[in-house]
Amino acid sequence: MLRNVLLACLALVIAVGGGTLSAWYAVNRFDGFGALTVGQWTGHPEAGTPLSDPYAKARAAREGAFPLGSAEGLAFYAYSDEQGRALDRRCSYTIKGNSPNSRFWTLYAADRSLIPLTPGMNRLPALHSRQIFRQGDGQFVVLVSPKAQPGNWLATAGAGRMVLVLTLYDTPVGSNSGLVDMTFPAIMRTGCDG
Repeated sequence: MLRNVLLACLALVIAVGGGTLSAWYAVNRFDGFGALTVGQWTGHPEAGTPLSDPYAKARAAREGAFPLGSAEGLAFYAYSDEQGRALDRRCSYTIKGNSPNSRFWTLYAADRSLIPLTPGMNRLPALHSRQIFRQGDGQFVVLVSPKAQPGNWLATAGAGRMVLVLTLYDTPVGSNSGLVDMTFPAIMRTGCDG
């Protein structure tokens, strides 16, 4: 009798614990179905549409996110550099390359909850495509660092992990049929103060 009660309790603990952990993982860590990954950048073209999967809907509801519609634009997130190391606010990075086809884009750093970092006074919290300096071949170089940098500088502050958010507005990338240039800038770590 006692053995049956213990087995029932064990099954209940496994069911409740496993269900809770799987729900937490699905809402917090799972990228969802239909993720579009190019290099270090990951976007969700179906977010904000009726085709969005239930996990993406739950994550958006939990975070209070309001994703752009498919005709408006698409946000891409980078959590690591080209070597697979998590992005750290105390480190410096070089983002180099071209952005995919879009009418306008923005780039900013955020914490892991996707809340934009506030780098402090006299520092720009974000960059956009119409304010950056470009090289002769059209490529750009953005320096992400807590310390002042020459040229295109995206300031960060604090300690801990961060996410780079590249939002493309009026872009055909989400409905890519193979005819759209899918090159994204590379993210390289250049130094670290921690």
